[in-house]
Amino acid sequence: MPERSQGSAIRSDHGINCAAICAVKVIQANCRMQFTANDVDFIVAVLGKKQGAAESLVSLLADPETRDLILDDDLLFRALLEQGGCLRVSPHLYFYVLVRQVLRRSGLEDRQVADYVAELLTEFSREERARGAAADQSMRLDYFFDMLAALEKADDRTAFWIRAHIGNHSLFLSGVFPEHIRHRCERRGAPGLRYYEDLGRANYRVASAHRLAARYDLAAVFDTLSERFERTRLALNDLAERVFCLGDVEMPALLKG
Repeated sequence: MPERSQGSAIRSDHGINCAAICAVKVIQANCRMQFTANDVDFIVAVLGKKQGAAESLVSLLADPETRDLILDDDLLFRALLEQGGCLRVSPHLYFYVLVRQVLRRSGLEDRQVADYVAELLTEFSREERARGAAADQSMRLDYFFDMLAALEKADDRTAFWIRAHIGNHSLFLSGVFPEHIRHRCERRGAPGLRYYEDLGRANYRVASAHRLAARYDLAAVFDTLSERFERTRLALNDLAERVFCLGDVEMPALLKG
């Protein structure tokens, strides 16, 4: 469970309840821990003949090291991209396998980073997360201006959450919706991709040094995403072009209009 702010709720000048923000769970690098029985069935169906008996494959999936090697198989990646119809797999398996492959092709081999980015996509693909909804549904963080304003009066724990959210929000928007950002930049003078990269990189860097980053085992992940934000963003751009349902996520309010 995420930590909650202690003491009374704090509101910024823009009406943002900073204490309520902390009620939202911290995204963690735990996508691989949330696979379902349907996920195992899908893996066995795709790889069963190649790996041998289905029973042996199920046993191998129970071991973290062999599981990770199995999930890296290119056949799984191709199966998720090419199979028609509705796939009976969880978003955790779906995003992890796809993100892991595109990040590896970009030179990012760290599985924990792939795990985190996959969980980020799983969470942000839900409209309420993309709009920064918290337990208090009357409070949202839709715009970076609001997030940065909230930082001015946020306590230590809340500041960590906001920093992480800004980094996540920047990566999600620039990774999944780059063409919308370019369009708004060219037609309306809105911030371009460089703005999102700089904002995400800076806030991941600050978040990586926070004591709560170590508590959630995210310090190294945030540090890597800060150092390689552009490379990660480009890998997600490639994925969004390949996968229609990723690029067809409900567009956040920030990019509408």
